Amino acid sequence: MDRGTVGSANRGRLQVESRTEGLSEIVTPAGELDHHTADLLSEPLSAALDAGRTRLVIDCSQLEFCDSTGLNVMLGARLRAEAAGGGVHLAGMLPVVARVFEITGAEAVFTVHDSLEDALSDALPE
Repeated sequence: MDRGTVGSANRGRLQVESRTEGLSEIVTPAGELDHHTADLLSEPLSAALDAGRTRLVIDCSQLEFCDSTGLNVMLGARLRAEAAGGGVHLAGMLPVVARVFEITGAEAVFTVHDSLEDALSDALPE
């Protein structure tokens, strides 16, 4: 596996780690994503896109809460990634977070995977 950059940020209720693995930039938010913490997710997503990495995987398996601000961060990253020929993949959503995506209809515009492993295997050449 190719492992490139690794980073992390923390602001109280949310910690975000990011790393490059193969063709994917994996961003893992852990905790509560809301208007107070959204920049912690926005910054590594933007940095990856600025660096030309357009296949973003957000590992939601540790995300305990997501409000509309967090959802908008992910939607914004999706628009930028798709404009550059890539996309945003969501992996391992807990039921409480999945419900937000279901209620808003946002689940229909993302590629959703049951696990991070599924999201990464989807990027492997056949």
